Amino acid sequence: MTEFRAETGFSAISQVEAYWEGLRGTRLMPKRSEIDPRGIESALEYTFVLERIAPGMARIRIAGSHLGDLMGMEVRGMPLTSLITPPCRRQISDAIEDVCQRPAMCELRMSAETNISKPQMECRLLLLPLKSDLGDVSRILGCLVAQGDIGQTPRRFSVVGTRIRPISSPSSVPATIKPALEPEPKRARVDGFAESQKRFEASTTRPNVPYLRLVKSDDN
Repeated sequence: MTEFRAETGFSAISQVEAYWEGLRGTRLMPKRSEIDPRGIESALEYTFVLERIAPGMARIRIAGSHLGDLMGMEVRGMPLTSLITPPCRRQISDAIEDVCQRPAMCELRMSAETNISKPQMECRLLLLPLKSDLGDVSRILGCLVAQGDIGQTPRRFSVVGTRIRPISSPSSVPATIKPALEPEPKRARVDGFAESQKRFEASTTRPNVPYLRLVKSDDN
């Protein structure tokens, strides 16, 4: 998806995507509990976590300072659509469903509404699915980066482009052809902590001890 963000200044988007990819490994997606802020420290102010609470609706659970700066207020608990202009909110709702239900990765190109006190701003929004502790796909790792002067808040954005990429689990280990079974070779003796055993040898000479004799007496 990197070709979708040709402009400079959106490196935080790539960092969050790379972090998510590293966490999921060979799985479809990582768990919410695996997200460690230290892993995306340089992009933390642009990062947030959403909770899907209904079809097409997700509220912000945790958010970096960048989102609060754009809205001019605390954004925790607010729906993600509060950052979007009303005509484009349906597109965000559809993106949330694609991310959680397909599942898929979604990146949106957006542009801020402008007036004399609100200068032009370009924005990128990345949405990546996460599993909750219950195992359902109801969490989203997000990253939003807006470039330009914020001006008067709140700032809201219109969607100008969307790219969705369905997620498939990458192959873990390439298939290999098992060789034909061969006779197991003799195992070499390995010296460990055990003491060496003494060899048992049968004695070929009689010990110099008297034999037992049965003595019969007719006196009884």
